[in-house]
Amino acid sequence: MKKIPMRRCVATMAQLPKKELVRIVRTPEGQVKVDLTGRSNGRGAYLAKTLEAIELCKKKGALARALECAIPDEIYEELRGLVGGS
Repeated sequence: MKKIPMRRCVATMAQLPKKELVRIVRTPEGQVKVDLTGRSNGRGAYLAKTLEAIELCKKKGALARALECAIPDEIYEELRGLVGGS
């Protein structure tokens, strides 16, 4: 039986399989971007693919705290588009 990699959502603090989460990364250059491959260089944080998790993350500032930098609004807009909300 193959082991399923688990990661913790920074907003909900729930442990979920890696495939159910989206990775946001702060590159060594200091740029913040959504990492769809899950392999980009830099400090990463995982977020559940739900609108509730995105809104909670923005409200609590969990992503900014996890990545230790300010998160532009464009990142939240891109995440909303990714999960199907506008």
